[in-house]
Amino acid sequence: MKAVFPVVVRGGGDLATGTIHKLHQAGIPLLVLEAEHPSAIRRYVSYCEAVYEGRWTVEETTAVQVKNLEEAAAAVVRGEIPVLVDPRGAVLRQFRPQVLIDAILAKTNLGTTKEMAELVIGLGPGFTAGEDVHLVVETQRGHRLGRVITQGTAAANTGVPGIIGGYGKERVIHSPAEGKVHCQKAIGDLVHQGEIIARVGDVSVAATIDGVLRGLIREGYPVTRGFKMADIDPRLSEQKNCFTISDKARCIAGGVLEGMLHYAPDRQGLWRF
Repeated sequence: MKAVFPVVVRGGGDLATGTIHKLHQAGIPLLVLEAEHPSAIRRYVSYCEAVYEGRWTVEETTAVQVKNLEEAAAAVVRGEIPVLVDPRGAVLRQFRPQVLIDAILAKTNLGTTKEMAELVIGLGPGFTAGEDVHLVVETQRGHRLGRVITQGTAAANTGVPGIIGGYGKERVIHSPAEGKVHCQKAIGDLVHQGEIIARVGDVSVAATIDGVLRGLIREGYPVTRGFKMADIDPRLSEQKNCFTISDKARCIAGGVLEGMLHYAPDRQGLWRF
């Protein structure tokens, strides 16, 4: 299976999707491993939606849910991106990829080690280049976004979202209660501060600022109190951005591709995919 899946990506959320899309467009076959119940809020630009929908298209590239490596191989032949529900990476006992990318963005290492592949890359905080992974790519907005780190860690998680249109923490909405989400609005809708965008059980969830509803967790998803469930972009002119891969995701993807090519075994950017 090594020849069919030279690259494995753990995670299929919106930031991971930037990397997956770039590698797929570069002609590199890959396999995506996801959780049983992905919780992406920028769902329209997240390949993990294939876990729920069976198949999901982002910018004219399609991911499909598969049940095993045979189905995954068939998807690659069709030019599709296979997504396998395997949060623990159990399938890696059957083959060793050339490159493993941990794009779960959990702010901590959920079990990825350097032994899993010839080159292991971790995205964001929670990894140490030279110890549990070979390389780390910076994910924090700012001057260092997308940089390849060969020794040490990415910037620590501040818990404060990046500033967009003058807003930071105000633009991200967390669940006020525990329960199932019932959406009142859809991704891409224009909303006003105080307008109800969803309910968690019987508790209303209101927009925190005026803007475009950039992300909203799936209908019926069971959340806990404080769970990140929505994201508002205050820039009304950016409505179309709800349906395309973000600048941040593309910048991170560039760092991943740079790391892969620069640290290829022959030192000339060739992996023989």
